[in-house]
Amino acid sequence: MLQVHYKKYLALILLCFCTSLAFAQMVLKNKVTDFSKGIPIESASVYIKNTTIGTITNSDGKFVLQVPKENMKDTLVVSSIGYSTLKTPLEEYDGSLEIYLDEEVASLEEVLIVGEPRPKTGNGIMVRALERLPRNLPDSSYMQKGFLRHKERNKIEFKWLIESAITVYDSGFASASKDHLKINVDQVRKSYDLRNIDSLFTYRSYLNQNSYRKLKSKNLKRDTIKTASLVKAIKWNDKRVNGLQNIFQGKLNMLRNANNAKALFGDGILETHQFELDTVLVDNERKIYKIKITKSAEFVGLGTKGIYNEGFEANGWVYIYWDNYAIKKIEYELVAASKQQKIRSKRLFDTQVNHKLVITYKEYKDKMYPNYIYYETPKLVNVAYRGKGRLDEEEEARYNREERYYYTVQEILFSEIILDKEEIKTELQGEWDEDIFSPKPYNKEFWDTYNILLESEEDQKLIQDLTRRASLFKE
Repeated sequence: MLQVHYKKYLALILLCFCTSLAFAQMVLKNKVTDFSKGIPIESASVYIKNTTIGTITNSDGKFVLQVPKENMKDTLVVSSIGYSTLKTPLEEYDGSLEIYLDEEVASLEEVLIVGEPRPKTGNGIMVRALERLPRNLPDSSYMQKGFLRHKERNKIEFKWLIESAITVYDSGFASASKDHLKINVDQVRKSYDLRNIDSLFTYRSYLNQNSYRKLKSKNLKRDTIKTASLVKAIKWNDKRVNGLQNIFQGKLNMLRNANNAKALFGDGILETHQFELDTVLVDNERKIYKIKITKSAEFVGLGTKGIYNEGFEANGWVYIYWDNYAIKKIEYELVAASKQQKIRSKRLFDTQVNHKLVITYKEYKDKMYPNYIYYETPKLVNVAYRGKGRLDEEEEARYNREERYYYTVQEILFSEIILDKEEIKTELQGEWDEDIFSPKPYNKEFWDTYNILLESEEDQKLIQDLTRRASLFKE
């Protein structure tokens, strides 16, 4: 009997110990659901009021959020464009109850009938929002800490996965990101690379871009090329297509780089884009315009060196706050439109959507900072058509339907904004390395308290499968 009491006493001590650890860092887990439809709400904002601590829900409506002990008396906010907002003190938060949000729409007529002169068309509202960028985007230097998930896959499985903690330094909207924006990879959480790539094609592209020799793949023989040369070419291709600099310094960072020459959202925006006012919604108790992005008279082009990234039409949505014209969210696609681009996209990628982008912004101290970035693009990795006796009919059909075409997805969630000049100065004095592909040792203690993007259930299964295949590959 004494032994039974001793075991109960020991269990109680362990429970108290675990509880004290839990109170050192509160971990919130839940699901956000549309009340009337019963479906999960994707990309809902979940954050601690008046802080930069936050995350978003995944495609299943689920989230996980690490809350430091100094914020445990603060208020949790859950919001999504077009829905009511939940605000609850963390001390009263009950994670066992699913979070439901009601749809909420403002009256378009009520918004448009006001005393002050305001633009009433989508084009007018968008132009006004771009005019307000110097006022709404950060005008001085800042740093952001965030989480990166980089995935490369074909239609059936993951081939490559990288998860990293990153720091981004930006000097502010008035200066060119090309000259003043810096990126560092702080820690690596996962890194698996099991691609079966057409390295000769990549090697040919590398030589054509970096030398005066112009070659064709058929003129190259694998046994005459050093493995180190192939690896160098592959890394070069990875960086030019998937490097973080492309996201932050390229044309697709359309608001931050609106001052750049030939910017997508620059002076000639209405020549390549049109904007149609759809309706007015509510976001966190503020009215917000929902505006449709459509094609215009001219095609959209990205001007990418060495890659034909021209001949597109844009479509998507942009969400702009009614009160200050700050842009909250952009959903943007570039679809093949010219005859040449349609043929190229179908043959090489089996899709007409070449670029898919989502950028959301968070308001902090009256400025809009990047909060979440999603970027998806097909990637020319394995170009060869396999058939004509090389595979049986079933293998040929599967390969050319499911395995041949690759695409890359990069997601970034920012969870901290640093404005302190001394802290920024100190970090800038250290070494900065933007290479997401270089290996780093795993630091479990760091990741135990770091906010990450929660995988969807589908992605979780694919990542588990990739982990098993990587283990077998090492053996």
